[in-house]
Amino acid sequence: MRQFSDQRQGDLRIGDIRVDPPVVLAPMAGVTNAAFRTLCREQALAGRPDTVGADPAERTATGLYVCEMITSRGLVEGDETTRRMLVFDPAEPVRSVQLYGVDPVYVGEATKILCAEYGVSHVDLNFGCPVPKVTRRGGGAALPWKRKLLAAILHAAVAAAEPYGVPVTMKTRMGIDADHLTFLDAGRIAQDVGCAAIALHGRTAAQHYSGAADWDAIAELVSHVDIPVLGNGDIWEASDAVAMVRRTGCAGVVIGRGCLGRPWLFRDLATTFGGEPEPTLPTLGEVVAMMRRHLHLLVHYMGEYRGSREFRKHVAWYLKGFSVPQPIRHNLGLVSSMEDFDALVAGLDPAQPFPRHTLGLPRGRQGSPRPVTLPHGWLDDQDGLTADLASAELDVSGG
Repeated sequence: MRQFSDQRQGDLRIGDIRVDPPVVLAPMAGVTNAAFRTLCREQALAGRPDTVGADPAERTATGLYVCEMITSRGLVEGDETTRRMLVFDPAEPVRSVQLYGVDPVYVGEATKILCAEYGVSHVDLNFGCPVPKVTRRGGGAALPWKRKLLAAILHAAVAAAEPYGVPVTMKTRMGIDADHLTFLDAGRIAQDVGCAAIALHGRTAAQHYSGAADWDAIAELVSHVDIPVLGNGDIWEASDAVAMVRRTGCAGVVIGRGCLGRPWLFRDLATTFGGEPEPTLPTLGEVVAMMRRHLHLLVHYMGEYRGSREFRKHVAWYLKGFSVPQPIRHNLGLVSSMEDFDALVAGLDPAQPFPRHTLGLPRGRQGSPRPVTLPHGWLDDQDGLTADLASAELDVSGG
């Protein structure tokens, strides 16, 4: 039975980039490096083998895979840690980067650097971070309250990217809290300054990652703007993505925590959006093979020492719900080489079925609702343009 035969095919366009299936990997700090992006893209290609070998000149991407977020100030000032994050696989058809900034001048210059020096084909601006260290300085999800400042930042990025033909998008939340919503104004501003699309996480900053995402807000934004809207929030399975598109009318979906330890979600999304039934769930042996591929890619890009350590955080996500002896789990969390990994998994039962009871459950951080800390008097002026936000680029997250 075809599960998604009524979905319009390939109708997500970001600038001149056709994104088919209409799926975006959200930037996640310490996760969406070149290794993980490659793994997710490989899975999407496995779900849509007809796209392999497509003419690159057609500017068609089998999903869009966004690099870890970087700060505009760090990039402009030549921070080495920031620049080391800008690593791309040679096979990535679209180099996509999420940029965070609070100063229009820095954001414009950083956008130019990304386009001119790194060959980036898509720039996304983040206004969704709910971290108190950021919002208390007026950054992240607090910034769209200042409509003129938001417009100035977006305009600076769009103007800097335009000579290179690079589309600019933005991601935001519904607002600061239920009493201070900003997403409709943000959508109008994004459209007016020339953004190619807007992604909405259906939560407020006050919610952090708790509770349920409000898909009705995504639908409201769809009806409010003419540019494509991407929906984000509570997509744990491919069927959730289908449900979001059908319910909200959004042009595509953004996948964050749902793919942690489950890069094959992009295979499932590709097949489902292609109108085919979802593939069968992977066995433990297939998950172990995926883990090994992930570790191999990390070692390839970072070297064995750093790559092995980067891999450790993923172990619990991959093995969630599987029956794996605690000593093996523990030691996989300390793995330091490919040889260590192979020895540890050798005794596992490759035929063990996937733990179905974990399907549809939240993954990664959740937290609880909390009041949003803001600068003194922040809510008094919604049309502000100037503010001392230099320190708001510290400790920022993707939102």
